[in-house]
Order: sequence, then structure tokens, then C-alpha cells
Amino acid sequence: MTQRRAVALFVSALVLSAITYLALAYMGIFGQLETAGEVTAVARPQQVITQQQQQQKTTALQAGITEPKQILFGDLHVHTTFSIDAFQSSLQLMGGEGASPPSDACDFARFCSALDFFSINDHAESLTSSKWNQTLDSIAQCNASSADASNPDLVAFSGWEWTQAGTEPGNHFGHKVVVLKSDKKEELPKRPIYAIQPLRVEREATPAQRIALPLLHFSDRQRAYDFFELTDSVAREPVCPEGVNVRDLPDNCREGATTPRELFDKLDQWGVESMVIPHGNTWGLYTPPGTSWDKQLKNDNQDSDYQFLFEVYSGHGTSEEYRDWRAVRYDEKGKPYCPEPSDDYTPSCWRAGELIEQRCLNEGLANSECTARAKTARLTYVLNGIAGHNTAVGTPFEEWLNAGQCQDCDRPAFNYRPGGSVQYALSLTNFDNEPENQRFRFGLMGSSDNHSARPGTGYKEISRYGMADIAGVQNTSTHKLIYQKQKPSAVPSDDDNMLDLGPVKRYEFERGSSFYYTGGLIATHANGRSREAIWDAMQRREVYATTGERLLLWFDMVDAQGNALHPMGSELKTGQTPRFRVTAVGAFKQKPGCPADAISDFGPDKIESVCRGECYNPSDERQQIERIEIVRVEPQMYPDEPIITAEGDSRIQNVWKSFTCPADSDSCSVTFDDDRFLEEARNVVYYARAIQAPTPKINGDTLRCEYDANGNCIRVRPCYADERTDKGDQCLAEVSSKAWSSPIFVDYLDPIQEVAHNL
Repeated sequence: MTQRRAVALFVSALVLSAITYLALAYMGIFGQLETAGEVTAVARPQQVITQQQQQQKTTALQAGITEPKQILFGDLHVHTTFSIDAFQSSLQLMGGEGASPPSDACDFARFCSALDFFSINDHAESLTSSKWNQTLDSIAQCNASSADASNPDLVAFSGWEWTQAGTEPGNHFGHKVVVLKSDKKEELPKRPIYAIQPLRVEREATPAQRIALPLLHFSDRQRAYDFFELTDSVAREPVCPEGVNVRDLPDNCREGATTPRELFDKLDQWGVESMVIPHGNTWGLYTPPGTSWDKQLKNDNQDSDYQFLFEVYSGHGTSEEYRDWRAVRYDEKGKPYCPEPSDDYTPSCWRAGELIEQRCLNEGLANSECTARAKTARLTYVLNGIAGHNTAVGTPFEEWLNAGQCQDCDRPAFNYRPGGSVQYALSLTNFDNEPENQRFRFGLMGSSDNHSARPGTGYKEISRYGMADIAGVQNTSTHKLIYQKQKPSAVPSDDDNMLDLGPVKRYEFERGSSFYYTGGLIATHANGRSREAIWDAMQRREVYATTGERLLLWFDMVDAQGNALHPMGSELKTGQTPRFRVTAVGAFKQKPGCPADAISDFGPDKIESVCRGECYNPSDERQQIERIEIVRVEPQMYPDEPIITAEGDSRIQNVWKSFTCPADSDSCSVTFDDDRFLEEARNVVYYARAIQAPTPKINGDTLRCEYDANGNCIRVRPCYADERTDKGDQCLAEVSSKAWSSPIFVDYLDPIQEVAHNL
């Protein structure tokens, strides 16, 4: 054999091997399904739990709370890498750290964040029957680690996320977390219920993705193969037949619901105690512009037996405050148009017109032509909703400046949608079935919405990759390849259906990365640590939300002597002037590192890999409470009653009262009356905010705008998800931690009727 022929055969063999390898990769031969892992079967020491209880009780008594319940902290919105989006973010290509299975969630809650309770809520759209059963088994392992079920160190709940996203406001209901009470597998649903989408969803990878992804980060290729096996397993599971009672369906099919009403109906059929918690309602990454809560109070899409809590804060930002501006408006014929900017808000559609117009002028074209192009760009943007940013072809996301953002919100959701805020929801009334008018009566809670199996990430501001949900293609050249950057154009796109674009181009992922934070918490005023006690507190809505730190908060309606009558979450009718008391105590300042028992029980290696070397580790010193604010919301009393009257009065008083707290104390207590209640003779909703002194927080300044003398954002310095921002840079800015009480719902009762009622 000649040397030339030998070389040719060798090259041919290499080519054949490469083709064979790529073919096998494309066929999914190398992929394996991730498992739930094994929970570390050690409970936190009982003496630690007892000491914390006694310490909290002493603090409450010192603050004037005469009969304090236990305040327990939890996180009811946590994803593992059983969720497809979480798995994708875990790839090294995206700056991820590999598998974060359900067992990690239990270990993190117990040893890292030291929570009292949590739940796993992977996207139902990602869960096969096998993954669901593994999740339930992992939750059971977690609960079994507690020696005493009546006084456990940690309570784990199971559940899922119903992840609905519409193409326009009329068919958008948003994301909802489902939490199940029972910990007995035989009592729980055989499968989660996913959201049947009006929006195109990509579940199977394209041939190009199957071949390219492992090659883009070859050292992590096995993880890429496993990712495709996950997506394939979901695609292989058949959809359940329609019109069949859920208990008569096969175990291994995918059960869906199109609307909240259908979701509630299926939960009714299962007959299990559960709750449905709407979340991310102002998050404009997936929420169509113009979306509001109005339609969810109609057509039985609200069921207060299930949907009685509202996620006001998560690692994706706040959904609290109402604003009167909008990303899109509608004329008298119902056609959308782009509203002009106001002093505190620039619609992204308007910015799209500015970008096109300026490029047009830079090319030397006539003013009339450039003005016409700007008008076209704005209309094209609003017609394409969440994908409208593709109108201004080739625009680097920095050139959008702070368009679309709530400029005076603290840690706002990206592309803020005020019609999805809790304040707007609390202001609504449905008069379709008078006199039984329906309202949203939400309790307020916080969560992390973490996607790396880390419940309760807000205890320290560390590791924005992992503790905050930041992820992005790390390599600059790969980044350009995936995002397929185009040259900026002075001509607006004429694509009339941008919602059909793939996710990378449909959503503003890059700009949105500056709006991820460490997560929030739900706190319950519970009569004990048991599963039953925690669940009962949530059903009473005797809960509050925090931005992640463990502030203590009480909000009660009181009598003239200051005795507590009705706690947060209560509903009542009265014909007397209501009086309230708010008491808040600052969260413990944190010591570096981890408690000795966490290190010894979990092990130094897992402390480093799972906890990132830092745990909840309270000192004896507390943060200062700077002020307490009271929010007052007046629900509609007649159909179409506006939020803001012609005289400029608003039914949503975002800071109705504000009280400055003493600087020499870590606690604060205030009492106040509503002297307007009897005069106005209308129903009112009240809730309290406790606000700590500012401390550094990840992405606390979001896009980090630079302003001109007129207060206009002229340049942004985003915290990039890729290598343009060093991984060690936490992008910190000073902002205040907060706690939000659940509201007290006070309905007006005519004094004569009240006397008759009492008799």
C-alpha cells in the first residue's frame, strides 16, 4: 500500500467516523435522562430550631406583640433542571454549573438558606410522568428526613408551574404556580397540568441544533446530549384525550388546560387541596403589552378557593405598583396605537420609531420620509407585541436605553406591565352577577422563581449566576453566531408575524438579564411548624412577602385600646372608623460563611458547590427599619369607575401614609386611623410596607442609566450575562429590602345596618 493511499484511507476513516458520530448524536444515542438525586437525610438540630423559636418570640414580645404566632419563612416557587429552561441555563455554554436536580432543592433549603418550608414547581410543560413521580419521591425523601412530623425542621410541598403565555392581551393569562397540600403520593395527581398555548412553543430541537450545540462547548457535550434527551422525552409523551375525567386518564399522558377555569376544573376533579398562585404578572418578557387583570375576573377565571395568594416579588422583580402609563393604547375602534412618552416612561414602540427615524436622517433622506418610517415602525411594533423589538432591525439592545421600563420602581420586572400589578387587581370589581360582586382578595407572598434548585436565595447578595437567574452565552463569537446580529437598518421590518420567530429573536433575553435579582420569601404567621399549620396560615392569608431578607412584620386592625382584632389577610364589614397597627423588626445582619452544624451535616464540598460557600448565618444584630408605608386601594363601586378621576384623584394611593422610624432602634410600631372611611362610605383595601435601610443588592440599579441635565437616560451600562461583565462582578447597588403585608379588606357597612347585624 502506497503512503498516499494510506493517508487517503486514514482521512476517509476519520471522515466516516465523524459522520457516524454526528449521525448518532443527531439520533440522540448519547443522551441520558437526569435523575432526581439523593437527599441528604439529616435534619437540622432540634436545639437550633427551638432556639430560633424562642428568640423570635422574645423579639415579638419586646415589640409589643402579646400573643405571637410563629413566623416561618418559605419559598413556594422553585425550579430544578427537570424544567427545560433551567436545564438549558445549566449548560456551560450559558455560564451554568450542571445538574441541579430535585434533591438539591431540599438540601439547599435545609443547609444553605435554612428555610422552614419550600416547594418544587417545575414547568408542567417540561414534566413527563416519570419526572413527576421522581419529583414526588424526592419530596417524600426530604420530608422523611425530619424526625418529628408535628415539629419538622423543614416542610417540603410538591407542585408545578402552569406556564401560559398568550399572543395578545385577550388570550394571555400568565404563569401560575400550583402547590399541593398532601405529602402522600397516593393522594396526589398522577400528572401535572400544563398550559395549552396559543403561542408557538418549540419542544423538539432542530437538526442543526442537535449537531451544533455539543460542538459549541465540546467539553460539555454530554450535557448537551442529555438536554436533547429531555426535550425528546417530553415530545414522546402522548397528549391526554380530551373530555375525560382526569382520574380515568392514562398515567403516562400529558394533561393540559387552556384557561384558568379549565385548570380549576381539573383540580376539582382530582379533589386534592391545592392553591394556585399567579406570578410574574408585570413581567413583560412574555406578557403582551396591554394585558390587564380585568378578563381574569370574568368567565369564572377566578376561583378564590384556589387563587387567594399573589406573588408580589420574585427574582424576576416586583409586580406591586400601578402606573397610569401603558406600552400600547387602543382607540375607540379597538385598534392598537403607540402612545407618546411621558416624563417617567418611554414606550418601546416609541423608541423604535426614534431609532428608525435617526438612521433615516443619518442617511440624508427627507424629513417627511423619515417621519413616515418612524410612524410605520411604531405601528409595526405594537402589532407584534412582545416580539416588536425586531421592528428596528439590527439594534444593539443598549440603544433601547430604558424604554419600556418602570423608571421609579424598586427592582421592577422587565418591560413592566402595570395592568398586571397587584394594586390594579385589588382595584377591580366584577359587576356581572350583582349583588354578588366579585373581587380579587389576594394575600401577598414572595418567592425566588430560582432555576437552579435553590429555594430562598435572598439571604446574601452573592453569585449572580445561580443565586439570581442570570444566564447567557459566554463566548463572544458563539454569542454572535447564536443571536445572528444584523446590520442596523433605517427601514423598519415588514415582517407582520414576528411572534413566529424562534425564542432567541422573539424575546428580549439580552436586555432582560439586567432585571434578575436574588429571590423573595413568603412568611406565615402559623400556629406551629407542621404542614397543616403552615397551610392553614396561607389559607387565612395571614402571610407576608419579603425581598429575601427575614424582616418580622405584623399588621392588624385594632380596637381603641390597641388590642388586635383582625390580622393581615382578614375580610370584615364595619360602620366604624377603622384603626390599624403595624409593627416591623429588621432582619438579622449576616455573618460570613456557614453555621458549624450546616458544615458538619452537609459537608464542606457540598457547602461550596450547592451553597456557593455561603449560608444563612445570622448574627445577633438586626437591620434598621427606616420607614413604614401604608397603601390604600379603593375597589370599584360601579362599572367602569376609573382609577384616576377627572379631578386627578386616584383610587390607588400608593403611599397613603408614611411613618419615619427611630434611627436608634431595629423595630418600629405605628398606629393610625382612616378618618375618610365613614365620609366616603366605600370599601377599602389596606396593606403595609416595611422598608429597611439600603444595602447592596445584585442588579439593584438594573440598566445603570446615565442621565443628562433634563433627567433623560442617554446611556446604559448593563450588567451583561456573558463575558463582557466579569463573573466576579455582582453588579451591586444600594437599595432597600422590604416586606409587604397581606391586605386587610374592609367593606363599608352602614352604621344602622351594623347595629341591626349585631343585634
